[in-house]
Amino acid sequence: MPNLYDIAYAVGLAAAAPYWLLVPRTRRKVLKALRERMGRSGIETAARATAFQKPAVMIHAVSLGEINATRGMVRLLAAVRPDLRFVVSVTTDTGHTRGVELYGSDPKVTLIRYPLDFSGAIRRVVDAFRPSIVVLMELEVWPNFILHCHRRGIPVLLVNGRLTTYSFKNYRKFRPLLARTFRRLSVVCAQDKLFAERFIALGTPSERVRITGTMKFDTAQIADHIEGQDELASSLGLLPPSGPIWVCGSTGPGEEPILLRCYRKLLAAHPALRLVIVPRHPERFDAVAVLIRDQGFQVLRRSENRGPAAQPKDPKADSANTPPVVLGDTMGEMRKFYSLSTIVFVGRSLVDLGPRQHGSDMIEPAALAKPVVVGPWTHNFADAMSRFGEAGAMKVVGSEAELVEAVDALLANADQSHTMGVRAQAVVRAEQGATARHVELILAYLDGPKGQLDS
Repeated sequence: MPNLYDIAYAVGLAAAAPYWLLVPRTRRKVLKALRERMGRSGIETAARATAFQKPAVMIHAVSLGEINATRGMVRLLAAVRPDLRFVVSVTTDTGHTRGVELYGSDPKVTLIRYPLDFSGAIRRVVDAFRPSIVVLMELEVWPNFILHCHRRGIPVLLVNGRLTTYSFKNYRKFRPLLARTFRRLSVVCAQDKLFAERFIALGTPSERVRITGTMKFDTAQIADHIEGQDELASSLGLLPPSGPIWVCGSTGPGEEPILLRCYRKLLAAHPALRLVIVPRHPERFDAVAVLIRDQGFQVLRRSENRGPAAQPKDPKADSANTPPVVLGDTMGEMRKFYSLSTIVFVGRSLVDLGPRQHGSDMIEPAALAKPVVVGPWTHNFADAMSRFGEAGAMKVVGSEAELVEAVDALLANADQSHTMGVRAQAVVRAEQGATARHVELILAYLDGPKGQLDS
């Protein structure tokens, strides 16, 4: 039978129908969600292929960052408990694409779309895969899903927990309605003390909240060389004689024009400097390519250059005959670009793109001992940034002029650049271990839930 959540969701969907039906982009998004996330698409086939005699761990990861964080967790759990099977759910298309890359050939892992918070969709998924435990990454606390797990006695653990100021304010508005949902969580593993206090303020019993650190440090690969980087360098003419390389990764709207202006200014003092821009979202690749050309630069697209000794395919050349700007328009090669870099700028940090997009992952290039520059908007990585700041391992700039000054100084002083990178890598190494702590808790609940679930 439908419950109050189902009724509320249905009323909301119907009330918003005049809007989402009339706006093509929104209509496609809503209809796609109803088609893929009602617990029907592919569930029956996947369930039949699952060995039901084995205990299952369901892990929900919303998007790209969260799905990357699941990799180490699944690997550690499988090593300790070879009998486990895994159901990994995602929400976004980018998360699903990455999930296929990580788990598409793993017979122990089934990748699905996370069900919408309707009872029917939830029942179909839970009945099909019969999870012994559910692990939520970072936040994703949906009341109907938590309720159904609670009624079936399925422990729900929230790991790598974080509540940004924006999310906390929104959840707090509905605390009277959501407090019971947060009480039903078996354990919350918060990234830091501030996040822990916020989960408690929303209703999570304090004895169920642990501070375990962030898994973002665990997903970073500490290395001096990344497999595939040599082929990438050869294909794009980024071999050592080409000069220093400034890689700008995970850039967002409004940042690329700033970066191109900075690059033009830097070329006056560093004429051999190469610029690589890797936009955060694939749907922006073509627009950024056009922008690079409009700024008077040649553009060298990775997607069009995979052989040795690549040359720009764009005939339009800058009047000063500057090197072509490389556009990283493929998926899964960010770490290779970072490994080739002399200096890194991590995007979605120089322009305020809204609280959900305040900062991209600066831990990844730090793990490669690269000197990293970021803008002031890094609130989604506040805990990591505090660690880097305490160690003097990262440069924060607040404007276009400061960015030019910072990159120029690092290019001019190799010792300073090297020291910053070494410090950053040391921070990453010291902060790793959250994934192992989460795995320990998951195993404890698989062996037998500790404590009683609240009603």
